[in-house]
Amino acid sequence: MIDDFIRANTVLQAPSMVPELRLHLATEITPIWRASEADLERMGVPPPYWAFCWPGGQAIARHILDHPELVRGRRVLDFAAGSGMAAFAAVKAGAVGATGNDIDAYAVAAIRLNAEANGLAIKIDGRDLLVLEAQRDFDVILAGDVCYERPLAETVFAWLQAQAKLGALVLLGDPGRPYKPTQGIAEMARYDIPTSLQLENHGMKETIVWRVLP
Repeated sequence: MIDDFIRANTVLQAPSMVPELRLHLATEITPIWRASEADLERMGVPPPYWAFCWPGGQAIARHILDHPELVRGRRVLDFAAGSGMAAFAAVKAGAVGATGNDIDAYAVAAIRLNAEANGLAIKIDGRDLLVLEAQRDFDVILAGDVCYERPLAETVFAWLQAQAKLGALVLLGDPGRPYKPTQGIAEMARYDIPTSLQLENHGMKETIVWRVLP
């Protein structure tokens, strides 16, 4: 069962930049941290991106909590949510509703378990939104660390920009991934995010929160 796997392979702890939350995360003492992709594939488990607090997501969550006026009273989507951290931050900052979206069934389960751990109510959406026609369903869209692979980054950014053209406030958190767009974005804030050397090859990553322009 997915829930049992998540509980057995994570520790409930606070992200370094978002101490207001507790999430099911992999640590150096949990088995999933040490497992290789081959090990996970043998178990039928996709790469556990949901089990790590990536810098882009942490920067967005921190920015939302420090600037609640961005989401207060508004409908928020956490796109490719992973752990759901940005969605939870939005709820804590006063969003009228927040949705955590991810196509990974393990991420969907992790978002639900993390919501329960924090006593927060959010919606969870497991659909691939990129194949759907852009509609104005949300007032704010948050996307962290989505620019690490060229084809996906280009598709995601086109979708995010379409949402901005429909009137949504779209925030992109990025720690300098190779395929971050160079046009159509405006810097809002930057943060130094503590990271693991095993994940990022750095102990600290400067991470920028960008606004996607229509």
